[in-house]
Amino acid sequence: MNRAAPTIALIALAGVLAACGTTAPLEPPPGETLPPAPYGAPARPDAEELLELDALAAPERSVELRRRSEEREDDPFDLPPE
Repeated sequence: MNRAAPTIALIALAGVLAACGTTAPLEPPPGETLPPAPYGAPARPDAEELLELDALAAPERSVELRRRSEEREDDPFDLPPE
């Protein structure tokens, strides 16, 4: 029996399940309301405003890519087990 067939079927099933998400705007469930306005805020934010991340929650990436391999510095915390 072909060993790759179950793997391919599982990957295809995962792709189909991932593609069936909704694209409608978010709304609270029937009978529910959005959370109350934060203390001191003039108005209650809508669903889209609640999903926005501030700069501290999603900082920009500042990773400097290495252009060539370099020797690692000695790590003083890389100790053998006792």
